[in-house]
Amino acid sequence: MTAFSQQKWTLKECVDEALKKNISIQQNRLSLELAKKDVEITKGNFLPNLNASTGGNLNFGTGFDPVSQNRVNTTFFGGSVGLSSGITVFNGYRNTNTYKQAQLGVETSMLDLKKIENDISLFVVNGYLNILFAKENLSAAKVQYEISKKQIEAAESRFKSGVIPKGDLLNTQSTAATNLQTVISQENALDLALLNLAQLLQVSVNGFDVSPINVGTPSANLFYKNSSTVYNKSLDRMPEIARAKLAIESADLGIEITKSAFLPSVSASAALSSNYGFNLKPPAGFSNETLSNQLSDNFGYGVGFNVSIPIFNRFQTRNGVAKSKINKEIFETRLESEKLSLKQTIEQAFLDVKSALKTFEAAKISLEAQQEAFKNAQERYNYGAMTLFDFDQVRNRLVSAQGAMIRSKYDYVFKTKVLQFYSGDLVLE
Repeated sequence: MTAFSQQKWTLKECVDEALKKNISIQQNRLSLELAKKDVEITKGNFLPNLNASTGGNLNFGTGFDPVSQNRVNTTFFGGSVGLSSGITVFNGYRNTNTYKQAQLGVETSMLDLKKIENDISLFVVNGYLNILFAKENLSAAKVQYEISKKQIEAAESRFKSGVIPKGDLLNTQSTAATNLQTVISQENALDLALLNLAQLLQVSVNGFDVSPINVGTPSANLFYKNSSTVYNKSLDRMPEIARAKLAIESADLGIEITKSAFLPSVSASAALSSNYGFNLKPPAGFSNETLSNQLSDNFGYGVGFNVSIPIFNRFQTRNGVAKSKINKEIFETRLESEKLSLKQTIEQAFLDVKSALKTFEAAKISLEAQQEAFKNAQERYNYGAMTLFDFDQVRNRLVSAQGAMIRSKYDYVFKTKVLQFYSGDLVLE
């Protein structure tokens, strides 16, 4: 386990591990197995049944003696054995439609599983990017801390030379301490991001780390020209839409199953039987027949069929069909609701991507300007043309611009991946 957790996890490995261990996914896989068993059960409705039976009784006291034709006081044991079978020949296609409905249940369970897998995958992608985001923040904080340490060395030298008062030196040391606090804060943020993802994967956080991925520099060219393009592609791949369509198909079968009660049903049966008896107090000169002889002599068999024709059942079937039709309309409205919800989600995601891109571009311009301003301020400060207070103001603006740039970059990357997910173009590496 220690060696396993020391590896640097790729994004695909993280997603695969989460899908393997997530409890909700495991529960849905069990639900899928239950649905498959329902199919096996409905298959059995097409097969004949087979039942064996036996029974016995013990009679005491006065009874009829079949040999002497007299009533005698005796003890008699008797019993019977039988074998019967029956099969449904026709029941208005109820068995056929029930079997089809069970098959749709399997497909529905698979789509439910896919929906949860999609959600978990997005959670993992978000958690993974949060770690990379925290690492960049930490890297930027460390750079600022290193700058502060160099400034302390320069300030100490200038203080000893009498160029600056002790207050400036103390301010420089204070700024370095603040930068160190920022480093520690960013380290804690990274630890928390690693913990969140490790818990999602259900692995030990000790030594857990992720591999870097090249998120690149976000481009001003959007992957998709409009949200309709993404929506049209998502209609063919999102499990919630396919599930809503299957619910309508299942409702259609439900209507046919209910209608089957209008039609006659035909069943056939066959039976084999025999019986035996023993007089436990036989009169003189009487002996019981052997069991095999009795079973052979008393053996009988028969076949039969039954036809049931519904005539009137207090309008139960008619109202049942009406309810099934209403149920189908409910599922049709749910499909439209799922489509509308998906369309609104994608439209919002598309707008979020555009907004995130604008924010990133503005942050990039701001960072470039603050970097130039910082360079100029550093030279002026080194030559004594700028006070420490003014220099710290410039540097704080640079730190703020760096943070905004990192945030906007990862925000744009994640929202772009969400849009790719809906269109089916998301590739996990």
